[in-house]
Amino acid sequence: MDRNVINRKLNSLARCVQRIETKRPQTPEQLVSDIDLQDILSLNIERAVQLCVDIGAHLLADLELPPPETMSEVFQRLAEHDIIPNAGAEALRKAVGFRNLSVHAYDRVDWERVFDITHHRMDDFRNFATQVIRWADTQQP
Repeated sequence: MDRNVINRKLNSLARCVQRIETKRPQTPEQLVSDIDLQDILSLNIERAVQLCVDIGAHLLADLELPPPETMSEVFQRLAEHDIIPNAGAEALRKAVGFRNLSVHAYDRVDWERVFDITHHRMDDFRNFATQVIRWADTQQP
């Protein structure tokens, strides 16, 4: 495992979460009416999800496992190998669903849901980072 790659991606993840928390509005109505804010938040959520997928895929490759067929499968496999808990895997699988909607059907994004994500789901990313660090620390010789 290339710990430098993991650390760079974890730093990028932390930046995305910080950016989301800095820019998230106080009310859903503010988000619904501000397209610049919508772009900032959706882009950083997409990036955060993608970084988690990339980190997870890197860890799975280090275990010499076949590559997952879907983004969501990354988190399922991480849970199966006790790298993250099942609850964390489920939360991130849902985040992948949002990411896919945001990327492929942006016109159908529910901004009230985005508001909820920005106010209640940021710990999913933090917990993932903590669990990855904890697991990586056990892999060092």
